[in-house]
This record gives sequence, C-alpha cells and structure tokens, in this order.
Amino acid sequence: MSKKIVLIDGHSILNRAFYGIPDLTNSEGLHTNAVYGFLNILLKILEEEQADYLTVAFDVKAPTFRHEMYDAYKGTRKGMPEELREQVPLMKEVLKAMHVTIVERPGYEADDILGTIARQAERDGLDVSLVSGDRDLLQLATEKIKIRIPKTKRGGTEIEDYHTQDVIDKYGVTPLQIIDLKGLMGDQSDNIPGVPGIGEKTATKILTQFETVENAIEHVDEIKPNKAKENLKEYEDMARMSKTLATIKTDCELDYNRDEATFDELFNEEAFVMFKRLEFKNLLNRFDQEASVSNTFEESFVLTSDFAKADQILSEAKETITTKKVSHIGISFLYEKEEILGLTICYGEEKAATILVGGMITKEYLVDHMNAFIQMEGTLSIIGLKDQLRFMDACENSPFFDCSVVAYLLNPLKDSYFYDDLARDYLSIPLRSTQELFGKKKLSEVASEENDEFRLYGGYVSYVAFKAYEPLMDALKETEMLDLFHDIEMPLVYTLWDMERRGIRVNKEALKQYGDQLSGRINELETGIYDLVGEQFNINSPKQLGVILFEKLELPFAKKTKTGYSTSADILEKLKCEHPVISMILEYRQLTKLKSTYADGLANYIHEDDSRIHGKFNQTITATGRISSTEPNLQNIPIRMELGRQIRKVFIPKDGYVFLDADYSQIELRVLAHMSGDERLIAAYHEDEDIHRITASQVFHTPLNEVTSLQRSNAKAVNFGIIYGISSFSLGQDLGITKKDADHYIKRYFETYPKVKGFLENLVSDAKEKGYVTTLYHRRRPIPELASSNFMQRAFGERIAMNSPIQGTAADIIKIAMIRVNKRLKEANMKSQLLLQIHDELLVETHESEIEQVKQIMLEEMQGVSSLAVPLEIEVMQGNNWYESK
Repeated sequence: MSKKIVLIDGHSILNRAFYGIPDLTNSEGLHTNAVYGFLNILLKILEEEQADYLTVAFDVKAPTFRHEMYDAYKGTRKGMPEELREQVPLMKEVLKAMHVTIVERPGYEADDILGTIARQAERDGLDVSLVSGDRDLLQLATEKIKIRIPKTKRGGTEIEDYHTQDVIDKYGVTPLQIIDLKGLMGDQSDNIPGVPGIGEKTATKILTQFETVENAIEHVDEIKPNKAKENLKEYEDMARMSKTLATIKTDCELDYNRDEATFDELFNEEAFVMFKRLEFKNLLNRFDQEASVSNTFEESFVLTSDFAKADQILSEAKETITTKKVSHIGISFLYEKEEILGLTICYGEEKAATILVGGMITKEYLVDHMNAFIQMEGTLSIIGLKDQLRFMDACENSPFFDCSVVAYLLNPLKDSYFYDDLARDYLSIPLRSTQELFGKKKLSEVASEENDEFRLYGGYVSYVAFKAYEPLMDALKETEMLDLFHDIEMPLVYTLWDMERRGIRVNKEALKQYGDQLSGRINELETGIYDLVGEQFNINSPKQLGVILFEKLELPFAKKTKTGYSTSADILEKLKCEHPVISMILEYRQLTKLKSTYADGLANYIHEDDSRIHGKFNQTITATGRISSTEPNLQNIPIRMELGRQIRKVFIPKDGYVFLDADYSQIELRVLAHMSGDERLIAAYHEDEDIHRITASQVFHTPLNEVTSLQRSNAKAVNFGIIYGISSFSLGQDLGITKKDADHYIKRYFETYPKVKGFLENLVSDAKEKGYVTTLYHRRRPIPELASSNFMQRAFGERIAMNSPIQGTAADIIKIAMIRVNKRLKEANMKSQLLLQIHDELLVETHESEIEQVKQIMLEEMQGVSSLAVPLEIEVMQGNNWYESK
C-alpha cells in the first residue's frame, strides 16, 4: 500500500475558515475564528486520510513573477481584513507548536510550492491529498493526486474531491486544460483577466474543439460565435498572459525534506498551551491527560480524609498566617449544590491540600475551620465567593478577596472566570478544566480519596487562588479599580447572597389563575386567526405562517430565507396596517411566550418549604457592570403590555408585610447631564420639571405649556436614543417618521444641548485611542469592535463607547444604593429585607410597623448615593403585591 502525504494551502484554507465561521476572540482580544476553523478542517482531513506526512504551505509577502504581471496589467488583489491578517502569524505559531512542517519561500506562491511537492511525491509513488479552496489547483489532479476543496456549510464542513475524471465530469475539460480555461474566461478571485466576453460555457466549448489557448489562437477564424472570435483576436496577449498567470509551477527550488514532515506529535504539551491560550475548549479533549501538560507543583497537592492529617494541615496553615509568613492564603469549599464535599487550602508554593468529607471529617468540622480562618487577620483569596457563603458565618467585613470578581472587572467580556481561566490569564499556566478532568461526571461522583483527578481539582482551586492574588491585586491598582473592587464589588457579593437566600414569595393559586387567563385569551386568538385566514395551521410554525401571509393572503414585504419566509417581529410590525390578522398574531406570540416563560415556567422555581423563588443574581455576566437575574430571569418580566405587567400580582410579601418599591427616575439621563457638563441639560433637571417636555419645548421651539403629547413622546425617544447612540434611521423607524426628519430632530437636540454632542464624540475618540471606556467609578469596558475592519462592527463599537460609561455609571450607583439600603436595614435589626434589584428599582419586603422608617432609609440612601451635578430622584410605591407597588 502506497504511503500518503497531505498538503494544505495555508492562506487559502485560513481565508475560507475566516469567512465560514463567526468572529471569535479570546481574552487577549485576539481574533481566532480563522485559526479555529483551519484546525477543524485540518483535523477532519487527517482523520479521513490516515496519511504518513503532512505539510502546510504559505505565501510570503515578496515579489513573484505573477506580481510583476499583475502590475503590468494594473491588477490589484483585494486587501485582507485586519482580523484575518493578524491570524496568519498566529496560525503559523499554532502549527509550529503542533510540530507541523511549514514551507514558505520568497519568490514562490503557496500553490507553486504545493505543486512542486505534489508532483515529486507522485513521482516517488505516494498518494497525494492536496487541500485548498483555490480551484486553480485542479490542474494538478491525477489518479495519484487528489484535490480536496472544503466548503463550509451549516452543521460543518463538506469537502469536494477531484481526481482526473472528477474534473472532466464537473468542468468538461481535463485537469491540465483548467489552465487554458482560466486563460480564456479568467478568474476574478485571482485577478486573472481572461478574454472579455468569454465565459465558462464558451471557453469550455472552445477547448473541446481546440484543446489549448495557443491552438485556439492559431485557429481563431474557426471560432464561434463571432463575438468570441473577435474578442480573442483583440485580446490574444491577454489570453496568453492569463494562462501564464493560472499555471502552477511544479519545479520550484525548495529546501524541503519529506521525511521530516511526519506528524506523530500534534497533541503535545506545547500545543496544549497554545490551545488553552486561544481558548479552544472543544479541541482540548483531543489531548491525552498525561501528555497535555506537566506542572511540577501538582506533585505536592495532597488529598486526605484522614483526621490526624487534616488537623495537621489546618493547624500549620493557621500558624503560617498567625506568624505572618504569608499575607494571604488560597481557600475554598468544594461543593455540589447544597452539599460540602471538601475544603481546599493553599498557604505556600508547595502547600496545597484538599481535605475530603468522610469518616471523622464532617461538613461541620470543615465549616468550623473556615469560620476560624475568617476571624484571622490574613486575606482569604477565593474563587467564586457568593455561592459558598451559604456554608459560612461570613459578613461584609470578612477578609475575602474574590478572584473571579477581580478577573471580571479586568475583562468583563469573558464568559468564565474559574481556576483554569485565571491560571491561563494571570499565571500563564495551562490547567485542565473540570470537563477535562471529570468529563460529564458529577463532582460528587469523583470525590474520593483514591481519585487523582479530584486531588488535582482541589489543588488547582486553592493553588490558583493563592498564586493569582498578587497579579490580580497589581492589575487592580494599575487599572485604578481597587476602590471599585473594595467599595462596591466585594460588598455587593454579600448583598446579592442576602437577596438570594431570602427569595420572594409567590401566590401559587394566583399564578395558576394567571396561566388560565392567558390560556383563555390564547384560545380566543387562535380561533380569531383561523377565522380571518380561512383555515387552521400551526401559528407557532414560521414556515406555515409564512405560506399563509405571503402566498395565501399575498401580503407585501415577503422576505425569503432558506427555510421559507421570514416572519420575524420587524416584518410583522411592518404588516400591521396591511391585515387585521397581524395584530392578533403579534399578541398571540406575546401571550404564548408569557405563558411558557412565566405562568408555567415560574412554577418550577417555587420552593415547597417556603413558597418562595430563590433566584440567582449574577455579578460577573454583563459587560457594562449591570447585575443580571437568572433561574428565573425576574428582570425580563414584560411591563409594556398590561397582561404582561399583571404577572407581578403573583409576587406577594409574607403575612404582616407590604412591598415598598423605589425606582430611580431617569437615572441614565441624569448621569448624562452630569458627565457631559451641559449647562442647559443640568438646568432642565434643576427646574424639577418634566425633562421630556422641556426637551420638546427647546428642540421644537414650542412654548412649554403648548408642547403636545406627540412632541413630548418624540422628545422622550430622542432623549433616551441619544444615550444609546441611536441613528437617524433607527429613530425614524421608532417614531414612524422619515430618516430626514429624524436627522433633523437629532441635530436640533445637539444644538439644544451642545456639550452632549462633544462629550459623546470624545468618548468615541478616547475609546479608539485606549481600547476601552470607563465609568465615573473607573469601571472599564473594553471595546475591541472599534479596531474592526468591518464597518458594522465599528459602528456597533462606537455605540458601545457612547453608552457604556453612562449605563455603567448608573449600574455602579444602583449597586452602591442596594449595598447601603441592605446594610442599613441589617444594622438597625429591622424585620424588613431587601429582596430584588430590577434594573433601576429596589424592592423591600417591609414589615407594617416599619413602613415609614424604610421609606426614609430608601430615600436617604438612594438619593444620597452620589454627588452628581443634578439631583437623583426616586419614587417609592407601596402595595400588597409587586404589581401594586410598581
């Protein structure tokens, strides 16, 4: 059986992968989609081919004979996007780490290198598999040389294979005639001009009769049709030159030894480090755990359930802190849901130990020791504090340093801040993730003394917390976010945990009635929709709905997709005036979502023991610094439609209590006024009047008492739109006016508040220079989109640059307010408790005897949270359910 070599056209496959996979970036801000796609194609090819040798060829930025010909005919190659350009050296770095042979030679293009290696391999009796997205390479196809052309589609990559007969079947010419075909018809993607007026069909017909470009020129008077004949006569030199351009050299002088092009060690330690750096988590499972990485410090990790050993470890740790041999330790509970499995602690370079629950070591024993550490003077560096507070007697003054929260502040664009992320980003150490260690097993399944993976896992958690403390602290100081961390983010951890453990009470019967109410209206809508269109169909099926709207009813704005017609919300909104069924369909969609998400969905989260929902509040999710809500998402309850708002009626206080809801009034607009320093906007707020009416009066040059409700509504849209960098096109769509009128509104707004325009422009220019924006409290928001070569991405980045400092500052203010309100209620030993933070509002379950006192606390703490140039205003509402108090 013949040996086989796989040859890869580096730039071609990288280019194909770049356009086939959505943009990806790692935590360094490196674009990685092309590299990721290239590796997937490469690994798929190697799996299929089972080859003996592998070589990747790249173009070198140096003059070649083709470039000279391009210049002679004023040919220009399309520039490479910057996001792709930066991935070329990165791709080479990855391949070198994988010990893959790379060939590049000044003066030769990659296809010439590949052609030379392929022909020599064929002469030596090898089978060749040549992978490229460039169909020029089809000229190399023979019975021994197979050309493979990947096509990226949904669901993966398909590959077209070509030997000699495959080329003939597809193109009607032999592989060598591909050169002549390009000579006649050209190739726009390669800047091969060809002969004007001669396309693929005519070129194929000419070659079927005359075989080559030269022979066709010799018999040009016999060519039909006449237009092709005349064009070939006129552009004979162009045809010859185009054929030369399309011809791949197969006799390049290369410094290449095929015997060195084996690839037995693709998944080595060096490659593992690269894959970790680039965050290719899906590819890491290809590495053997033993071969993936060897960190000598892992050898010192201890796992024990022996009581005497555990006591010794904990005593030694306490002594180390007491004698101030270290300023901090790494510590963490290892847990699954509500169950402690162990305690891990690191208090020196080689002092990491995991103490496992079992035998004489109980959960209570470990909790007691953790609480003892909390009382000591040293800092406790930990990863993910909030979810561990349920096991501790910790308070806001506890000496914790949450590494996950710090890593989030330093780069809020990431989606994970666990030990392996921290080790990679701040220690330059590649560590196996939990998935790599345990696969799909639960942590409790592998928590045994004999399990080495659990030993490593426990060691990693405390070791990384210990080692990352100093670099994280240095980074906080360097980015001026140390105060933000100490004064806002760390106290917030405890406040969020307080809210989670308290939960919010739900009236189960009211929830059921709400669901029944929705079902009744949904059934009414179904019947009405069927009556209006004259038949029954699946309203939830976009395909069936599209047929009804655009084929049966023949409505306008039909937009074909691969699966049928688009029935997206924006399309339906356009159709509202075209047919009465559209409004019913929109309402049907809203109500079915309400029923599934809230009427049915909320029931799954109610705890049987207290009839309360204990949702999660996430501190490290959003890029702007806002808190998010999950399990369930209580921040996403619809408030624009009355039936949606009514879901709030099912949330009730416990007996003897009421809800007090305090909501900031236009906090982002007030932040804009302060940050921009615009005197007229600041004065408008100090007049204590309706800001939207004042803006309407000034923008539309109308006396304040004559402003119409429409003018006020339009001014409101402009006020809030400005914060989000709204375009005249979007504003026009929102208000149902022309782009020209919307542009006029925005122009007038900036004339009214001139400093706002300058402020927003400065935000964008500063962000382009620095790569990030900041809030008043120094929170950073990186904006890599501003460096994109894609116009839409850059425009999106500019909107982020305008909005994030404002939205982020508002988020900081609300965080401080909730921390202070929660702290005041606790310090006064009040029965009332903070339950929810929803965007700009706080909800307190208030004892009937404390109503006035709580109102005063909320007013003082929320309005006095920050000294802005304009007053912060809140409205406090009272009710027997959340609906009444909002």
